[in-house]
Amino acid sequence: MDYGKFKYESAVKARESRKNQTQTIVKEIKLRPKIDPHDYGTKKGHVERFLKAGDKVKVTIMFRGREQSRPELGFRLLQKLADDVTELGFVEAQPKQDGRNMIMVIGPHRRKPEGKQPGPQARPVPSQRGEAAGEAVAETAVETPTPAPTDT
Repeated sequence: MDYGKFKYESAVKARESRKNQTQTIVKEIKLRPKIDPHDYGTKKGHVERFLKAGDKVKVTIMFRGREQSRPELGFRLLQKLADDVTELGFVEAQPKQDGRNMIMVIGPHRRKPEGKQPGPQARPVPSQRGEAAGEAVAETAVETPTPAPTDT
């Protein structure tokens, strides 16, 4: 076996495996417990933008002075943010008090590869009755005859 060829092939394999990897980027957003609704909307927009880009978001709430005696305000704010972005991401690390800060990590949902989606024949047709309640519903296909072309 040729050692040079082996070395070359292993380098090509390593390069290919690195090409398919993605770096995990963690963005951080800092909030205060007494945030204004408009400012909250702006920060929520930033979090949504980060999650759409596929990045994780570390949300930090900073407590100062007397705010430290009311950590439930920060916890409620983090829960509200998690509920607002639930369609884009999920909570990876639950809110945790760390000294003067409360930290929560939100990660994006996994995306399915676009190239391997099933065609229209493979997708099941959802029914409007009973499936949500767990009932088995049989679907029947009805063929309608196509009218013959008329020459007028």
